[in-house]
Amino acid sequence: MGVLRRYLYPWSKTGVKVFDSDVLVLGSGIAGLYTAIKASEQFKVTVLTKKTIEESNTEHAQGGIAVAIDEADSPTLHLNDTLKAGAGLCDPLTVRILVEEGLICVEELMGMGAQFDYHDGELALTREGAHSQRRILHALGDATGWEIERALVAKVKSCQNVSTFEERFVIDLLENDRGHIVGALVLNGETGELESHLANAVVLATGGLGQVYSFTTNPSVATGDGMAVAMRAGADLMDMEFVQFHPTALLIPNAPRFLISEAVRGEGAHLINASGIRFMENIIGKELAARDVVARAIWEEMNHGSVYLDFRPIGEKRILERFPTIYQTCLKYGMDVLTMPLPVAPAAHYMMGGIATNSYGESSLPHLYAAGECACNGVHGANRLASNSLLDGLVFGARIVEKIGDKGPGKPPSWEDVLSPEGSLNGTGIYRSQKAIDGQSLRTHIQDLMWDKVGILRNETGLREAVGLLLGWEREVLSAGSVHELETVNMLTVGVAIAKAALDRKESRGGHFRSDYPVRLDESWQKHSLQHKEDNDVRYVPVSRAD
Repeated sequence: MGVLRRYLYPWSKTGVKVFDSDVLVLGSGIAGLYTAIKASEQFKVTVLTKKTIEESNTEHAQGGIAVAIDEADSPTLHLNDTLKAGAGLCDPLTVRILVEEGLICVEELMGMGAQFDYHDGELALTREGAHSQRRILHALGDATGWEIERALVAKVKSCQNVSTFEERFVIDLLENDRGHIVGALVLNGETGELESHLANAVVLATGGLGQVYSFTTNPSVATGDGMAVAMRAGADLMDMEFVQFHPTALLIPNAPRFLISEAVRGEGAHLINASGIRFMENIIGKELAARDVVARAIWEEMNHGSVYLDFRPIGEKRILERFPTIYQTCLKYGMDVLTMPLPVAPAAHYMMGGIATNSYGESSLPHLYAAGECACNGVHGANRLASNSLLDGLVFGARIVEKIGDKGPGKPPSWEDVLSPEGSLNGTGIYRSQKAIDGQSLRTHIQDLMWDKVGILRNETGLREAVGLLLGWEREVLSAGSVHELETVNMLTVGVAIAKAALDRKESRGGHFRSDYPVRLDESWQKHSLQHKEDNDVRYVPVSRAD
């Protein structure tokens, strides 16, 4: 078994700059910013972000946000679709909260300035995979995430009670002698100095971990940092085996795996093989089956040749109207979707698991909350329903603020009460690596291994090999200094968690498919978490969800 370090490297309290607020939000996607805005109505809030405030998975979201706003739709229908997509592992209570409270949150989002597309005076709605109704709100055709991020950033900048710090990398969470999380140890990426940001409530909204895989639709910042720091602090993680692979990402040499929104298929595009045949015709739901079904079908078809997404059935006018970003991006790489099918392949897209929370975003550690993709509250189960992720960030970000408000501001944490590990920074407050790792080489090895052995199709032999190699690499890493190296260590941490969880689940369910156990066992809620024990072992334990 591997050694899970409490801190990434030795540090002391000498020379660390100290900041404080009531609520500390780590991350600047939809979950982080919406939480910060809501919390600023009662509290002094600090937002930390690894790069710029605009850079997150939210900004790259194309399809839209799912909400039962149409007269022909209902929260009950949305709930049923979500439960079905989740393959028996969704928490029905949490899903009901999502679909019912989501309506209010979306209205608030629009009140904050987000402008969605309209058609004939009504909000324009589209349909995506596994949805029974057209309920996907979108903006600027296929730039929904960009528009939401724009509106939230503008709103945050207008909030007097919110302070934002860019280029801040969260190294580890801080705790006091009572085991309460009281802040975060942060590396200032511009100066190299260590900072301590203290708060009565800490909210992890750090997004996903797609960069753990060779091929991903996620931006470079998605390295699983929030899940890794929570795990080192002793928080429960759960459902880490459930990684969603988006069926359609651009597959062109020397081009990134640019996401081709599910809404393209929702508007009528066809998946075809190298012979021009629609290979999804005999599958229930066809191109709009659940994401895991479509991704595996494409993966298997690729054994016989290339797979293409044919936009042409949508019609030229509708393509240009609904998918201007996709059209222009593909054109940049020499692909005109108006006249030719687009080569596509699956890519790592979303983590259904994460930091275990209840329906108010509370983790297993006092004063630590989590929302958005880094959290696991039972909404997504084994396979997220398309366009539920943005709604998830809104609803449970709001509920976190509600819970913090109910508890009251509390006594501000003191720097004197913060526990520090043994070790020093040579008295400077600036970390200098004792033995730098080859960050890029190790990162590439992690990504290739995860893609090959812990990807779309898995088996015991490959998973055991992955766990062994990842643990071996983890033991070899003595220290890390740069943000890139620290990210790579976090990727190792979450990579081990994913591989171990996948090895432990001996069935196929949702995004987790075992070729040696291809059958789903039953519909029971088979939840597990990862927990950090005192002996530095990592084990699986059942999780209680009582709020």
